Amino acid sequence: MQLRHSLNAAIRHLTAEHVPSPRMNAELLIMFTLDCDRAYLYAHPERELTQDEIVRYEDAIARRATGVPAQYITGHQEFWGLDLIVSPAVLIPRPETEHVVETVLELVWDGHSCPSPSIAKNAPPETEKATSRKLRIADVGTGTAAIALALAKELPQTEIHATDISPEALEVARANAARHDFTSRIEFHQTDLLTGLPNGQFDFVVSNPPYVGESDEDQVQLEVRKFEPRSAVFAGPTGLEVIERLIPQARESLRPGGWLIFEISGTIAEGVHNLLSQWSDVKITNDLQGIARVARAKK
Repeated sequence: MQLRHSLNAAIRHLTAEHVPSPRMNAELLIMFTLDCDRAYLYAHPERELTQDEIVRYEDAIARRATGVPAQYITGHQEFWGLDLIVSPAVLIPRPETEHVVETVLELVWDGHSCPSPSIAKNAPPETEKATSRKLRIADVGTGTAAIALALAKELPQTEIHATDISPEALEVARANAARHDFTSRIEFHQTDLLTGLPNGQFDFVVSNPPYVGESDEDQVQLEVRKFEPRSAVFAGPTGLEVIERLIPQARESLRPGGWLIFEISGTIAEGVHNLLSQWSDVKITNDLQGIARVARAKK
């Protein structure tokens, strides 16, 4: 069977099963099957697929039609320009979480810390001063290590500690650190939130914690509810349960003047603001869709 015929059949199948963006998914999975890029698909529509390729492609399409996320089928997801390994043990990194990284970098820049060359090239001269010590960052509930790796990439002089309660998630995180040569830059800890990490030592505590309330479960995409780790999505009845524990632990872990930065949703924004009443410089920023997405607060 020719590539174009296989691709069109896959698009029809995914469309019939009401899979979002059927063409994008069909193309992504055939690129995965053939280990090629999109340009190859358009340049060689007449390419004859081998029987093995047909079987593997049809299997991938069948799994996607049942709702299995494409990232779990391919084992990969991009975040901050980094190709990350993903598995059902970890939440799939979303573009919205990049706002957490952006917020950290903005504060490092404004605080006259030592930004990476990619940031410093656009900074005014007064922001290019170096600090006398390394910044220390704790990434809580690291999952794939997406946030930790993005910050390691952008802030090469920074010491990063990444925590997760799941040993399976930490296996994925360590694999991602190794494939991007950041093993020496990130120390991983299997622990609940910040338990066991030193107090008063961190300049930033960052997190993409579980923040969906069980009462809002019906509003979450079916494939997220069905296939992604529940403990990484749902925090409890209200969605604030994990954040309620994170905030006081972060206060203990941060240096004076340190920052807590974490991802939220619009449904818990007011509750988060109330929980941060004892902090200073509290700010909640929206994502590109105008939804409350990142909370930040200064100790």
